[in-house]
Amino acid sequence: MTEVPARPGKVGIRAAAQILADRDPVLARLVGEVGLPTLPRPTETHFATLVQSIVYQQLAGPAARAIHGRLILALDGEVTPERMMALTPETMRTAGLSARKAVSLQDLATKVLDGTVPLNSRALARESNDEIVARLSTVRGIGKWSAEMFLIFQLRRLDVWPTGDLGVRKGFGLAWQIPMPTPKQLDLLGEPYRPYRTVVAWYSWRAAQLYAGAAASAVTS
Repeated sequence: MTEVPARPGKVGIRAAAQILADRDPVLARLVGEVGLPTLPRPTETHFATLVQSIVYQQLAGPAARAIHGRLILALDGEVTPERMMALTPETMRTAGLSARKAVSLQDLATKVLDGTVPLNSRALARESNDEIVARLSTVRGIGKWSAEMFLIFQLRRLDVWPTGDLGVRKGFGLAWQIPMPTPKQLDLLGEPYRPYRTVVAWYSWRAAQLYAGAAASAVTS
């Protein structure tokens, strides 16, 4: 595949997929098999989305939903940094949060309030993907992968390449019929698909479902 030049103006994920499919037979096949990609529109604020990401880490779905629901009740439905800072450790424990997650949530709130992690749309629009990942990664409990999912599903950025994601690595290998690449190898393999690598990640997740029976998830539903 020849490298895809950046195009001026705003391109949606479906148009980006068509651009790539015109240049790459593997993506053309995947488009034919599963259709054009979609990214659900965010329904929560940036802060609320990051709070949910922290709460859900390393928990099964029902347990995570229950704890998250109790946290929202403790916040009286107002998921803001100010409300989060006002919660006592006892209230957070009662909601079911571990001490580690309680510290992570208050660290997030602190860093949003002091400007370390700006979440207003104008400030985010001025920052690159790498800058946003670096800022978010200063928060306890938010790593590179969580920051990349925020970029894809909350900010809907089209050139995010989560090379550490096992589903992306597995799906890429299956779709392109190569051994599952390491994160470093996948980083190089993604270069020709700039500035639309989010599209390739989405189809890699789909390929893991199609060819390896991976379970459907919030990523690809």
